[in-house]
Amino acid sequence: MQNSSKLGLDFGKVASAKAVSKKIAADVQQFVDRYTTVAVERTLCRLIGIDGVDENAVPLPNVVVDEVKEKGALGEGVLFFIGNAMIETGLSPQQIAEKVAAGELDLTKLPVHPVEKIQEALQPAIDACIERINARKARRAHYLETLGEGSKPYLYVIVATGNIYEDVVQAQAAARQGADIIAVIRTTGQSLLDYVPYGATTEGFGGTFATQENFRIMRKALDEVGEEVGRYIRLCNYCSGLCMPEIAAMGALEGLDVMLNDALYGILFRDINMQRTLVDQFMSRVINGFAGVIINTGEDNYLTTADAVEQAHTVLASDLINEQLALIAGLPEEQMGLGHAFEMDPMLENGFLFELAQAQMTREIFPKATLKYMPPTKFMTGNIFRGHIQDALFNMIGIWTSQGIQLLGMPTEAIHTPFMSDRYLSIENAKYIFNNMKNIGDEVEYKKDGIIQRRAQEVLDKTLVLLQNIEKEGLFTALEKGIFADIKRPKNGGKGLAGVVEKGNNYYNPFIERMLLKRK
Repeated sequence: MQNSSKLGLDFGKVASAKAVSKKIAADVQQFVDRYTTVAVERTLCRLIGIDGVDENAVPLPNVVVDEVKEKGALGEGVLFFIGNAMIETGLSPQQIAEKVAAGELDLTKLPVHPVEKIQEALQPAIDACIERINARKARRAHYLETLGEGSKPYLYVIVATGNIYEDVVQAQAAARQGADIIAVIRTTGQSLLDYVPYGATTEGFGGTFATQENFRIMRKALDEVGEEVGRYIRLCNYCSGLCMPEIAAMGALEGLDVMLNDALYGILFRDINMQRTLVDQFMSRVINGFAGVIINTGEDNYLTTADAVEQAHTVLASDLINEQLALIAGLPEEQMGLGHAFEMDPMLENGFLFELAQAQMTREIFPKATLKYMPPTKFMTGNIFRGHIQDALFNMIGIWTSQGIQLLGMPTEAIHTPFMSDRYLSIENAKYIFNNMKNIGDEVEYKKDGIIQRRAQEVLDKTLVLLQNIEKEGLFTALEKGIFADIKRPKNGGKGLAGVVEKGNNYYNPFIERMLLKRK
């Protein structure tokens, strides 16, 4: 943490806020360590090489995990049963899954072999997975070393046609226009599917299905255009929702660079059960940490339902909790795209000063993080001229406060899915401002006890009080009370609770230890 603050922040208070957040996260982790979920177990299937679908187009990881769960045995962990079956049958994990799908093998009825032998049988599949992810990391590192990349803030733009092949055309065009990160927006509602669709997809509403094949297609396309334009282009997708860790695994295997991976977003905005989400986020973050993936968190969404002035401290509190949960999962600070947003009413007097205060505050409190800064959306009206100016003010703060990832706003925000020409205008806007104001953050100081300093100090003070209250009652209870985004969620309600299972005596998940130990 830095020693001096342009905002006059009391770093003693920052340290206290981080210490309280660490206690909140440790309390959550005590719960997480006792449970697994169907999504975590399907992830383990994928990591040891199980892929494809059965004759009804049901993904084989779902087939295997559902079979074990229906027998009431999932608490022992799916790897226990697959490893045991490998010894008994001499088959590979993929062949075992295919036999289960055909109704030719009941994993829970086989003679049980010693645990040590089961773990030994699984080792080659585990090693092969780790090697594959390491090869992906090495490929990224090679490109960064030979091609380089754009400077921060990274210019982040979206493609969202529904058709992966059309997405490729738009993504490559955006890269040529100057984009550094391409985010393939996920089709509406995919976060609520408790399975991952298979193969390349050409239909989607509001976005494109996140599948492993779609990841592979886009990664190849971005590598091609990266070589053409002479800089590495990062690929972003979403590992949130009911398949959070599975999609993290697919991204790690296919070389994604950025993942939307929030601990709380699915609970608040998709009504996914909090127990399910908090277990799933740990496994997904272990994978992302190991794979060198930057995670993006979704605090900006709080301000779409709550007031951006009154509730700014909830954004900072959530960032601090997300940071501590990510640290437990082995994510280095540099891989944390902690979220915040430029979402105040543009008619607010001195709103720009308040936004500048909060962006600078976030940068000072998380000095190593690749912060994710979100553009105005709530008050985009369809007036494209005013909208372009709002985005320009947002871009000024992005370069002024050294943000990490700048999600570019579009002048047609709130009207339609952006055309390539809209995206070009947004990139041009950002590049013009980033170049003209490149060192403004080094040159300008903030007035002592002025509007900007007072605003940042006020938000920090409120954040510390909020975190202390959350620590007293625990995060689960705080979420039930609607502490974030003015949204209340029940601990035993929401989607996916039936997929949470307490771990049994034989439970085995070697990837957590392996990935945490060998992250570097």
